[in-house]
Amino acid sequence: MFAIIREHHAHMTKHTNTIYLCSHCDAQYTKWVGRCLECGKWGSIDEARTPRKSQEEKTSTLGTQTTTLKNISSREITRTKSGIAELDRVLGGGMVPGSFILLGGEPGIGKSTLALQVAMAIQHTLYISGEESVGQIHMRATRLDQQNPELQLVSETHVDTIIATIQKESPTLAIVDSIQTMYSDDIDGGPGAVNQVRACAAKLLECAKSANTSILLIGHVTKDGSVAGPRTLEHLVDTVLYLEGDRYQNLRMLRTMKNRFGSTDEIGMFAMQESGLCEVVNPSELLLAERGESMPGSVVTCLMEGTRPLLVEVQALVNKTSFGFPVRKASGFDLNRLHVLIAVLEKRAGVPLGQYDVHVNIVGGIKANEPAVDLAVCLAVASAFKDKILGNDLAVFGEVGLGGEIRSVRFLERRVKECAAMGMKRVITKTIANTAAATPNSLKLTSVKNIAELITHT
Repeated sequence: MFAIIREHHAHMTKHTNTIYLCSHCDAQYTKWVGRCLECGKWGSIDEARTPRKSQEEKTSTLGTQTTTLKNISSREITRTKSGIAELDRVLGGGMVPGSFILLGGEPGIGKSTLALQVAMAIQHTLYISGEESVGQIHMRATRLDQQNPELQLVSETHVDTIIATIQKESPTLAIVDSIQTMYSDDIDGGPGAVNQVRACAAKLLECAKSANTSILLIGHVTKDGSVAGPRTLEHLVDTVLYLEGDRYQNLRMLRTMKNRFGSTDEIGMFAMQESGLCEVVNPSELLLAERGESMPGSVVTCLMEGTRPLLVEVQALVNKTSFGFPVRKASGFDLNRLHVLIAVLEKRAGVPLGQYDVHVNIVGGIKANEPAVDLAVCLAVASAFKDKILGNDLAVFGEVGLGGEIRSVRFLERRVKECAAMGMKRVITKTIANTAAATPNSLKLTSVKNIAELITHT
């Protein structure tokens, strides 16, 4: 009896590999563990057997037929316009038929609202929701005052049923909201698990290419940007869009992280209103509309979001510290970069900030990540320290090096023109050749070489 069991075990071991998989994050282990070392979940490790092919079972694979570029017929691909200019700008002119688009963002940022507005604008659209019923979608459409009586709606979470529906209806656009609610019977684990998210996305990708239907897939992002799905799907999809912004602010930015059919430099600007996401034609005017009287520590800088110049207000507050160690806080600006700029101000410009708390804020919920904001932050901190007003007609931008030198930034002419269009009278930056010739007559352009010169003469 025991000999038969040992023989059967040896036969099974010969033809299978035993591994242990986490049903939550798909991590693999050679032996069972109680807690997954990758995602930290308890009791999610299950045994999985993979067949091991013997040498006799292995068959040779034949190569596929190839072609050359000159044999491929070139034809113009007509993009589908969404009716939302800011979205079309980000996509590169519209949606390419058969494209697979991922729209990510934090919960509550406005992804489903934007998707419903797109569904209302494009004819023959299929809206598939795994989070809301058909009646709830109708209520949301009524609240947004969106009209498209021919919009097809379905509430479904089984991915194979969804694919069959898309192949049956052949819509121009199919919207799946969201990937975290979809599941497939072929994969172990519940909806939202990484293995389910990957498998469902792979099936939807194949459906988009075979049916020549554009699919807009919505995915939620957690605070760390992992596990929820979008970070694991970026290599599968054609285009990755992220809707960013502070939920306590009205401004939303639609940013392209990946685009196989267009540029990744463009961004779309929206304002969250009761009627949905409204396009912002002039975001600089919106950001500076509530700027009050000139005060110490306030200065305007010009950022480049893609190819679009954007004027934002940088605010700084400097006060004597109440503790032995000074506090540095930043909102919308990198805190580590702020520490570096404070060190440059102390060493190169002689501004003694060692016993002072420094707080920096980028107004409007904008995240100022490019180096061009360095000079504005330095000047705002120095202005707050000296309690000196800079004026509402001043714009400052430039990169600051560790030696205190100020370096030029790209798209200088576009920034200068945007400053003039928004009523700025003075601009301080590091100019390059031929910049003065393109400067409007209403604008005084001042070039500075280092931070010490700027602080002394300001």
